[in-house]
Amino acid sequence: MIIQPGIAKANLGLSREDVTMEDHPLNPNPESRWNTYFKDNEILLQIDKDVRRLYPDMAFFQRPTDYPCQLILDPQNDYETLRRRVEQTTLKAQTVNRNRSGVTNVSVNFFFHTLYLGKHGMNEIVGPIYYTFATDPNSQWKEHAEADTFFCFTNLMSENRDNFIKSLDDSQCGITYKMESVYSMLKEKDQELYFKLLEQNIKPQYFTFRWLTLLLSQEFLLPDVIRIWDTLFSDQDRFHFLILVCCAMLILIRENLLAGDFTVNMRLLQDYPISDVHTILTKAKELQDNS
Repeated sequence: MIIQPGIAKANLGLSREDVTMEDHPLNPNPESRWNTYFKDNEILLQIDKDVRRLYPDMAFFQRPTDYPCQLILDPQNDYETLRRRVEQTTLKAQTVNRNRSGVTNVSVNFFFHTLYLGKHGMNEIVGPIYYTFATDPNSQWKEHAEADTFFCFTNLMSENRDNFIKSLDDSQCGITYKMESVYSMLKEKDQELYFKLLEQNIKPQYFTFRWLTLLLSQEFLLPDVIRIWDTLFSDQDRFHFLILVCCAMLILIRENLLAGDFTVNMRLLQDYPISDVHTILTKAKELQDNS
């Protein structure tokens, strides 16, 4: 919960406290609670945008959750919810306004976004995890989908966090090294295709950044993403296997890439044409076995 400066906690028995003498909305002091409050608003707007972009065509992410936080729904509490904060800004949260409580299945992503401020795309990783837990046929497990998602998400990010630390970009655990690893593997497996991409100056950063950081969650439909992740997470060296999957994706469209020019090939790589993930995973396993 985020509390607007001047609003006391409900358990203090007060509805408001006068803070104008020590702080006010125009206070330029970096430690001002109002200054922090307004900066949080900017972050919440970005969160709101990302959340509404998460599988907008899926009814699951737009409908009210079956297990909302009762504290948020309590009209007597003095906490200002994220929903209310967003509604007070110039950008309206359309998906939130669709139901009175404003607590949708997609709202869970607000919480996880606040853990990784500035890391756009985290909702793309949270989404499949939450969907898997929240659609479990066991109602007792489904009820705790948010807690289970939090546990799995934080554990996954503890392994994957180096991709989002700029100071580590060029180290062996950074994202630049991993993107170049896709091309290094491609050079080993298919030199003709590798040199074709180099000739056209198609750098791995142009497409593998999204593939690797978001674990291919934007390249395929949600059921296919879950299928890929099922194989990915079952591998002990899961992030190396992800590089194999990316390499397999390139090799499977090699004929198109060899025949295309820069524009055509960039379109292929940014809107991957193969939807059969079983074929991709089979090819990745083949590359792994032949390594």
